[in-house]
Amino acid sequence: MLIAITGGIGSGKSVVTKVLATMSYPVYDTDSQARRLMTTDEVLKQELVREFGPSVYDADGSLNRVSLAAVVFNNQEALERLNHIVHPAVIRDLERWYSRCSSEHAFVETAILYQSGLDAVVDAVWRVDAPVQVRIDRVMLRSNLTATQVTERIRAQEAEECHAAPDAVIVNDGVMPILPQIMRHLKVLK
Repeated sequence: MLIAITGGIGSGKSVVTKVLATMSYPVYDTDSQARRLMTTDEVLKQELVREFGPSVYDADGSLNRVSLAAVVFNNQEALERLNHIVHPAVIRDLERWYSRCSSEHAFVETAILYQSGLDAVVDAVWRVDAPVQVRIDRVMLRSNLTATQVTERIRAQEAEECHAAPDAVIVNDGVMPILPQIMRHLKVLK
Protein backbone atom coordinates (compact mmCIF):
# COMPACT_ATOMS: atom_id res chain seq x y z
CA MET A 1 0.00 0.00 0.00
CA LEU A 2 1.39 3.41 -1.02
CA ILE A 3 0.29 6.22 1.30
CA ALA A 4 0.68 9.92 0.59
CA ILE A 5 1.77 12.21 3.40
CA THR A 6 0.51 15.64 2.37
CA GLY A 7 -0.21 19.03 3.85
CA GLY A 8 0.61 22.65 3.30
CA ILE A 9 3.93 24.39 3.76
CA GLY A 10 5.04 24.29 7.39
CA SER A 11 2.46 21.70 8.43
CA GLY A 12 5.13 19.20 9.46
CA LYS A 13 5.02 16.57 6.72
CA SER A 14 8.75 16.02 7.02
CA VAL A 15 8.49 15.40 10.75
CA VAL A 16 5.90 12.68 10.13
CA THR A 17 7.93 11.05 7.36
CA LYS A 18 11.10 11.14 9.49
CA VAL A 19 9.22 9.27 12.23
CA LEU A 20 8.00 6.73 9.67
CA ALA A 21 11.52 6.32 8.24
CA THR A 22 12.87 5.81 11.77
CA MET A 23 10.30 3.03 12.10
CA SER A 24 11.88 1.47 8.95
CA TYR A 25 9.07 2.37 6.56
CA PRO A 26 10.28 3.37 3.10
CA VAL A 27 9.64 7.05 2.33
CA TYR A 28 9.90 8.82 -1.03
CA ASP A 29 10.31 12.61 -0.77
CA THR A 30 9.02 14.20 -3.98
CA ASP A 31 10.85 17.51 -3.48
CA SER A 32 14.32 16.04 -3.08
CA GLN A 33 13.69 13.45 -5.79
CA ALA A 34 12.47 16.12 -8.23
CA ARG A 35 15.69 18.07 -7.60
CA ARG A 36 17.73 14.89 -8.18
CA LEU A 37 15.86 14.07 -11.39
CA MET A 38 16.29 17.59 -12.78
CA THR A 39 20.04 17.05 -12.48
CA THR A 40 20.39 13.37 -13.43
CA ASP A 41 17.56 12.49 -15.85
CA GLU A 42 18.89 13.39 -19.32
CA VAL A 43 15.47 13.33 -20.99
CA LEU A 44 14.03 15.63 -18.32
CA LYS A 45 17.05 17.95 -18.63
CA GLN A 46 16.56 18.16 -22.41
CA GLU A 47 12.88 19.01 -21.96
CA LEU A 48 13.71 21.75 -19.45
CA VAL A 49 16.36 23.26 -21.73
CA ARG A 50 13.97 23.11 -24.69
CA GLU A 51 11.25 24.86 -22.69
CA PHE A 52 13.24 27.38 -20.63
CA GLY A 53 16.58 27.73 -22.41
CA PRO A 54 20.13 26.55 -21.71
CA SER A 55 20.62 29.02 -18.84
CA VAL A 56 18.68 26.69 -16.51
CA TYR A 57 21.79 24.48 -16.34
CA ASP A 58 25.33 25.45 -15.45
CA ALA A 59 28.31 24.38 -17.57
CA ASP A 60 28.90 21.39 -15.28
CA GLY A 61 25.34 20.13 -15.91
CA SER A 62 23.96 21.10 -12.52
CA LEU A 63 20.59 22.79 -12.31
CA ASN A 64 20.82 26.57 -12.08
CA ARG A 65 18.00 26.98 -9.57
CA VAL A 66 18.36 30.77 -9.51
CA SER A 67 17.93 31.01 -13.28
CA LEU A 68 14.97 28.63 -13.31
CA ALA A 69 13.33 30.43 -10.39
CA ALA A 70 13.73 33.75 -12.21
CA VAL A 71 11.77 32.30 -15.14
CA VAL A 72 8.90 30.79 -13.14
CA PHE A 73 8.70 33.14 -10.13
CA ASN A 74 5.48 35.16 -10.36
CA ASN A 75 4.73 33.62 -13.77
CA GLN A 76 1.90 31.13 -13.31
CA GLU A 77 2.00 29.97 -16.94
CA ALA A 78 5.75 29.22 -16.79
CA LEU A 79 5.31 27.44 -13.45
CA GLU A 80 2.55 25.28 -14.93
CA ARG A 81 4.82 24.40 -17.88
CA LEU A 82 7.60 23.46 -15.45
CA ASN A 83 5.24 21.31 -13.40
CA HIS A 84 3.86 19.67 -16.57
CA ILE A 85 7.41 18.56 -17.39
CA VAL A 86 8.67 17.61 -13.90
CA HIS A 87 5.62 15.95 -12.31
CA PRO A 88 5.35 13.05 -14.80
CA ALA A 89 9.07 12.33 -14.36
CA VAL A 90 8.65 12.24 -10.58
CA ILE A 91 5.64 9.93 -10.88
CA ARG A 92 7.58 7.54 -13.14
CA ASP A 93 10.48 7.56 -10.69
CA LEU A 94 8.13 7.00 -7.74
CA GLU A 95 6.52 4.05 -9.51
CA ARG A 96 9.96 2.49 -10.18
CA TRP A 97 10.96 3.07 -6.54
CA TYR A 98 7.69 1.61 -5.23
CA SER A 99 7.95 -1.47 -7.46
CA ARG A 100 11.22 -2.31 -5.67
CA CYS A 101 9.84 -1.78 -2.15
CA SER A 102 9.48 -4.94 -0.14
CA SER A 103 7.61 -3.30 2.74
CA GLU A 104 3.88 -3.85 3.08
CA HIS A 105 3.43 -0.07 3.40
CA ALA A 106 5.43 2.74 1.80
CA PHE A 107 4.96 6.49 2.03
CA VAL A 108 5.37 9.41 -0.34
CA GLU A 109 5.76 12.96 0.98
CA THR A 110 4.22 15.65 -1.23
CA ALA A 111 2.78 19.12 -0.76
CA ILE A 112 0.95 19.06 -4.08
CA LEU A 113 -0.69 15.65 -4.22
CA TYR A 114 -3.59 16.60 -6.49
CA GLN A 115 -1.88 19.21 -8.63
CA SER A 116 0.95 16.78 -9.44
CA GLY A 117 -1.36 13.88 -10.30
CA LEU A 118 0.11 11.71 -7.53
CA ASP A 119 -3.37 11.19 -6.12
CA ALA A 120 -3.97 8.73 -8.97
CA VAL A 121 -0.96 6.64 -7.86
CA VAL A 122 -1.49 6.36 -4.09
CA ASP A 123 -3.79 4.05 -2.18
CA ALA A 124 -4.46 6.34 0.79
CA VAL A 125 -3.88 9.91 1.93
CA TRP A 126 -2.69 11.11 5.32
CA ARG A 127 -2.89 14.88 5.72
CA VAL A 128 -0.70 16.70 8.23
CA ASP A 129 -2.37 19.79 9.71
CA ALA A 130 -1.15 22.62 11.90
CA PRO A 131 -2.60 26.04 12.76
CA VAL A 132 -1.69 28.74 10.24
CA GLN A 133 0.36 30.80 12.70
CA VAL A 134 2.37 27.73 13.69
CA ARG A 135 3.05 27.06 10.01
CA ILE A 136 4.12 30.66 9.40
CA ASP A 137 6.46 30.58 12.40
CA ARG A 138 8.01 27.27 11.31
CA VAL A 139 8.69 28.40 7.77
CA MET A 140 10.10 31.75 8.88
CA LEU A 141 12.41 29.95 11.31
CA ARG A 142 13.87 27.68 8.61
CA SER A 143 14.01 30.18 5.74
CA ASN A 144 14.61 33.82 4.93
CA LEU A 145 10.95 34.43 4.15
CA THR A 146 8.84 37.09 5.81
CA ALA A 147 5.45 36.38 7.37
CA THR A 148 3.82 37.98 4.32
CA GLN A 149 5.76 35.75 1.92
CA VAL A 150 4.88 32.62 3.89
CA THR A 151 1.22 33.67 4.01
CA GLU A 152 1.26 34.11 0.21
CA ARG A 153 2.63 30.59 -0.20
CA ILE A 154 -0.01 29.20 2.15
CA ARG A 155 -2.74 30.97 0.15
CA ALA A 156 -1.29 29.63 -3.11
CA GLN A 157 -1.64 26.09 -1.73
CA GLU A 158 -5.19 26.51 -0.40
CA ALA A 159 -6.78 25.04 -3.53
CA GLU A 160 -4.61 21.94 -3.05
CA GLU A 161 -5.93 21.49 0.47
CA CYS A 162 -9.62 21.61 -0.54
CA HIS A 163 -9.75 18.24 -2.27
CA ALA A 164 -11.38 15.06 -1.04
CA ALA A 165 -11.22 14.23 2.64
CA PRO A 166 -8.04 12.38 3.60
CA ASP A 167 -8.05 8.86 4.98
CA ALA A 168 -6.27 10.14 8.10
CA VAL A 169 -5.31 13.45 9.68
CA ILE A 170 -2.24 14.00 11.84
CA VAL A 171 -2.27 17.16 13.93
CA ASN A 172 1.21 18.60 14.22
CA ASP A 173 0.53 21.66 16.35
CA GLY A 174 3.46 21.29 18.72
CA VAL A 175 1.12 20.21 21.52
CA MET A 176 -0.50 16.95 20.46
CA PRO A 177 2.08 14.11 20.34
CA ILE A 178 2.66 12.86 16.80
CA LEU A 179 3.81 9.29 17.48
CA PRO A 180 0.54 8.06 19.04
CA GLN A 181 -1.37 9.49 16.07
CA ILE A 182 0.91 7.73 13.60
CA MET A 183 0.63 4.47 15.53
CA ARG A 184 -3.17 4.72 15.55
CA HIS A 185 -3.27 5.25 11.77
CA LEU A 186 -0.79 2.42 11.15
CA LYS A 187 -3.01 0.04 13.13
CA VAL A 188 -5.91 0.78 10.80
CA LEU A 189 -3.75 -0.24 7.83
CA LYS A 190 -3.00 -3.71 9.19
